[in-house]
Amino acid sequence: MLLRVALPIEASLPFTEDEMVILQKYQPPFRIESLLESKASPETVKSSMETCGWVHFACHAVQDTNNPENSALLLANKSRLTLAEITRLELPRAQFAFLSACQTAAGDDLLPEEAVHLAASMLSAGYQGVVGTMWSIPDEESPRVADRFYRNICANQATPDPTKAAEALHTAIAEFCDSKEKKSFFSWVPFIHYGA
Repeated sequence: MLLRVALPIEASLPFTEDEMVILQKYQPPFRIESLLESKASPETVKSSMETCGWVHFACHAVQDTNNPENSALLLANKSRLTLAEITRLELPRAQFAFLSACQTAAGDDLLPEEAVHLAASMLSAGYQGVVGTMWSIPDEESPRVADRFYRNICANQATPDPTKAAEALHTAIAEFCDSKEKKSFFSWVPFIHYGA
């Protein structure tokens, strides 16, 4: 099951709505649960994360370099799902997380050897793999990368394999770079894979 979380109106990220529509194309092989706008509270998101093996967040995120545990995904009504909360979750079905939000894999510039960021917290919570971003991403580009990623991860498989995620992201980025819709270096470089 794939949980998709987005706040296109509240977060002023109109292209996250396109991203949610794109994810609908991959049903099956996924069964999809959606938490959009006001339904995306920390409590409902955490509850759904317990039952869904795959999660896709299309929202804002903040990195707190002074206290990394306060780094967070921004959810409904300006609420936060913090790194500290994520690492405390028990997620027996966790397989893969796609964090289509700014700076989810950004650490502290002064401590480049330390990986304390939201993508790492997802690994700590039990996800086998995570796609995150090293810096801010253009809202309009995320749906294009996500579409190619899910098309690749779902190709010729009854059940998507999270261990193929790095290859799926690599292929997605290569396709994006070769396409006529490519905007700039900053459109595709921020996306990075962690884990298996």
